[in-house]
Amino acid sequence: MNDDTKQYVNWFRHSSPYINAHRGNTFVLMLSGEAVAHANFANIVHDIALLNSLGVRLILVHGSRPQINERLQLKQITSQLHHHLRVTDQDTLTCVIEASAIVRAEIEARLSLGLPNTPMAGSRIKVVSGNFVTAKPVGVLDGVDMAHTGEVRRLDADAIAQQLDDGNIVLLSHLGYSPTGELFNLSVEDVATCAAASVDADKLVLFGADKGVLDSSGQLRSELLTRKAERLVGQYLASLEDADQPHTELSRHIEAAVNACRKGVQRCHLVSYKEDGALLAELFTRDGSGTMVLPESYEQLRQATFEDVGAVLELIQPLERDGTLVRRSREVLENEIDRFTLIERDGVVIGCAALYPFMQESVGELACVVVSAEYKGGARGDELLQAIEKRARQQGLKQLFVLTTKTAHWFIERGFCESDVETLPNEKKAFFNLQRNSKVFTRDLTAD
Repeated sequence: MNDDTKQYVNWFRHSSPYINAHRGNTFVLMLSGEAVAHANFANIVHDIALLNSLGVRLILVHGSRPQINERLQLKQITSQLHHHLRVTDQDTLTCVIEASAIVRAEIEARLSLGLPNTPMAGSRIKVVSGNFVTAKPVGVLDGVDMAHTGEVRRLDADAIAQQLDDGNIVLLSHLGYSPTGELFNLSVEDVATCAAASVDADKLVLFGADKGVLDSSGQLRSELLTRKAERLVGQYLASLEDADQPHTELSRHIEAAVNACRKGVQRCHLVSYKEDGALLAELFTRDGSGTMVLPESYEQLRQATFEDVGAVLELIQPLERDGTLVRRSREVLENEIDRFTLIERDGVVIGCAALYPFMQESVGELACVVVSAEYKGGARGDELLQAIEKRARQQGLKQLFVLTTKTAHWFIERGFCESDVETLPNEKKAFFNLQRNSKVFTRDLTAD
């Protein structure tokens, strides 16, 4: 087996928890007109087909901004923006309808491919679209009649759910219909956000030119909480000199993700339509390829349960092998698992620490502080330490001690002081391993 095959097998094995987790879930994928026009769109369609084959319920929402602009230019029609929205008069509406129809046909054609020896072979995808979106006019904004520019009034969630139950992919455009038979041009972000909220989608995925949101050092942020995302959008809007200036694609997508989270969607993802495989990497790898916007961190601290024994063993075994930690058998760990506090990231245990209380002396041993090698460099060790200290205080302990051979400086930097073996509780002192020659460090819990 060559290295490429081994790498593929390893990736496939590690993706299985996500395959199981996503099966039966409902995802809304928002594809801008730019995404559909890009050369990588064929690969995105292949990935959509794969999601469909894995049992993911899919709603696709497409836009057509560049296609509309192209038709307006051909007909020499000047497009007017007001409050960053396109004013859709009758001539503009004709271009909107034509562009939307072209994009819809392109998507349906791509999803109908089934040639042998291609990723779409045997896919047999059924795509359903229709008048699922009821719209209303935006009306007059600051004296400007927005004409056929509208906003979502409601979606027929029951009809969409029925199509998803039948195994169909539902395709929504940025066009909405009123009970009076009028047609309205909607924001594709508005449709995608409302669709995700209406059907209680598990995820909203927004395809953009950028990979996601970068931090101040230019590094991609894999996670962005909604309160931070709101601040970023607010800062951007405040920087605009002209209210009619079109908003950037990224700002629109961040704002859409925040709105979706407010309406109950737990996870929104910003991914690049330019990067081949970005969708699969975001959904089936631990760290993803873009930025996930969510109401609260998907890393959580919690107490370990019996079901976590295997995960903790897998986490600590590398450090046991190199001598950093004392070996623990599975039987010992099963008996002691309730002493462990864990950091769980997206269902995977990536950190742990244990508290062993000695009630007679009112002290506790901090043990087995481990963070997965893939996630070192953050503040996770500090989070575990704080959680253990809090737990120790709740049990009435006045001091923590730790035995270590290799990580003395880490504990010193966090207020631990070197001590002597003789200061250990009698029970612990009786089992002290002289051959390991561990250093003893203590921390007073009453001084904080």
